Amino acid sequence: MDWLEQELKNALARKEPSAGFDASVRRRLAPVASRAAQRWLAAAAALVVFAGGGALYRRHREEQAKEQVMLALRIAGNKLSQVQARVQSMGERQ
Repeated sequence: MDWLEQELKNALARKEPSAGFDASVRRRLAPVASRAAQRWLAAAAALVVFAGGGALYRRHREEQAKEQVMLALRIAGNKLSQVQARVQSMGERQ
């Protein structure tokens, strides 16, 4: 084995971690985990807001459509009354 292979073998050999390694890693990861949780919560809140807003907008559009249909029916009813009155007046003339 040449010196480069020996150096690589030594560098990649399994070594036991120091005594406080686990606690040190957890301490460093705690802020990262809380930031990740905050991001997920923010994303979930945004999703709820968008879904709720979409439902409210759809309801608003339904109300607008209902009002437009009611207006169209009132206009059609008025026109029909005018035509009916005209037909009756024509029948009375004869």
